[in-house]
Amino acid sequence: MDQQIWLIPMGFVLGTIGTLIGAGGGFILVPVLLLIYPNKSPESITSISLAVVFLNALSGSAAYARLRRIDYKSGFLLAIATVPGAVFGALTTDLIPRRTFNGIFGVLIIVLALYILFHRDKKTEPLDVKKKAHTKISIVEKDGTKHTFSYDLRLGAALSTLVGYASSLLGIGGGVIHVPILVRLLNFPVHIATATSHFILAIMALAGTIVHIAKGSFTGSSVYETVLLGVGVLFGAQLGAWLSGRIRGDWIIRALALALSLVGIRILIMVFKT
Repeated sequence: MDQQIWLIPMGFVLGTIGTLIGAGGGFILVPVLLLIYPNKSPESITSISLAVVFLNALSGSAAYARLRRIDYKSGFLLAIATVPGAVFGALTTDLIPRRTFNGIFGVLIIVLALYILFHRDKKTEPLDVKKKAHTKISIVEKDGTKHTFSYDLRLGAALSTLVGYASSLLGIGGGVIHVPILVRLLNFPVHIATATSHFILAIMALAGTIVHIAKGSFTGSSVYETVLLGVGVLFGAQLGAWLSGRIRGDWIIRALALALSLVGIRILIMVFKT
């Protein structure tokens, strides 16, 4: 029996959780890989994670598309903004020492978790009083639920470029950062944010993965590990999308914050022990 076959069920769990909260699962996968492969370089870790995140996001996006929850217009525009950052992040990963990489990762996601937990929502203004420069969106889900909202596309594009860099640098895919931005700063409904984030993730993670392939970051063992994890996430993503329609949006956000906190603390413990 292959000693690494357990990567398939782990991928299934990652795919389910990642798709449920629109985060791709990379924020969980990276620390897990850091723990089980202590001798792998940050570049190798991020290349595996980004490839798995791409497969997860691709499968999850297909499921969300059937539910008609993806804002394709915003998704395409914000994804284009992430690509330059994603490419640059993939090119600079190998410049960071492993201990520094761990520290940056841990601090970033703990700060993000605290923001999600303690940030108070502002009352949403009616659509007709929003600034004219805002992009107005109307989406009707498969079950008939209608969402009407607007957001500042310029702010979204600027933030997406930064998300693309940070996520590709750390190998987390970006959804764990993008979902809070879409919900808290850009006024997206939670379920539309998670679905659209997954669509953006698919494009962004693909860009970062292509750069890693071109750089030769994937070794024979890395490809094998990616395949095993990928098999699991492809199926897990379908379950995550199904569950998302049965869980309240505020619980999804809380689950995201809790997961971030636990992972961030565990990574910082690793840093201080080394």
